[in-house]
Amino acid sequence: MTAEKVATGGFVVGRAAGDAWWWLAIRWVGVAGTFVLLWGLFASPDLTLKIWWNLVVPLLPISFLISASMWRAVCPLASFNTAGNGLLSRRSVTARGIERAGLIGVLLLAILVPARRFVFNADGTVLGVVIVAVILVAFLLGTVFDLKAGFCNSICPVLPVERLYGQHPLFEIKNPRCPTCTACTGKGCIDLSPEKSIAQVLGPTRRSYDWLSQSFGAFAATFPGAVFAYFSLVDGNLSSAGIVYLTIAVGAVASYVLTQILVRLFKIPAGVAIACLAGVAIGVYYWFVTPAMVSTVGLDAGIFALRAVLLGVVVWWMWRALRIELNKGKPE
Repeated sequence: MTAEKVATGGFVVGRAAGDAWWWLAIRWVGVAGTFVLLWGLFASPDLTLKIWWNLVVPLLPISFLISASMWRAVCPLASFNTAGNGLLSRRSVTARGIERAGLIGVLLLAILVPARRFVFNADGTVLGVVIVAVILVAFLLGTVFDLKAGFCNSICPVLPVERLYGQHPLFEIKNPRCPTCTACTGKGCIDLSPEKSIAQVLGPTRRSYDWLSQSFGAFAATFPGAVFAYFSLVDGNLSSAGIVYLTIAVGAVASYVLTQILVRLFKIPAGVAIACLAGVAIGVYYWFVTPAMVSTVGLDAGIFALRAVLLGVVVWWMWRALRIELNKGKPE
């Protein structure tokens, strides 16, 4: 099936792609890679942590810009989550349940990411244990809830970030994990309709300033400041946990207050504001993480070039997202 360029400037990979054998093959590679990662964290933690945090993890945000659906199609945790489907039951999650689960996901993200600075960046054993625990939780929830409703579409700490960037992917890829929708998720399913996911999660609040009081809206507003605050810190031991959480909390609150002021002062619509917040957050991330990426592969002279490429993709995504949001409601 040939790619079809759409009016929004993205590209569509048709439903036929979801039936391709290579989706399954890539998923198996991802699962195998997870076990290799776990082995490395216990057997050779220093090298494994360096590759994981400086090369593998930095590739995920850029993949979300390209297509969050692409990542969700091959994510190893999604494979573990769906592996247990039907073992106990196949419950769906209601719209109210999704709201509560979304708050849990944001809180998990707020707990786990700062913990990198005082444990996960340096302790492979602890990181490995946490990954195993998350895998077990994803699998067990999959035995109770239908498809990805119990973990991937609800409490996954990466979901808020996927939703933030998946609303306007540079390439639109039909979800190959769910060729037939079972309505497992009450609302906001990013696999079913990425462009409507945020609107469904925010509900009517997106038409006023109340979206900033919703868990996802607050996450979007605090995200740029939290990212900047994280990179203002250096790695330490467990005794530094308090200052790490306090610093990131201060950055998040400052970001939230500034967002409130700008949104109300300039009457910025929710969709436009969220697109700007997403672009700023990932731009800050790649500005700071680029040196570690090139240093890991021994190409320190390539910092400028890689930073330019990554920030160029960010600007492309942001330009496209803002164009779509600003044109909403206008006649074709």
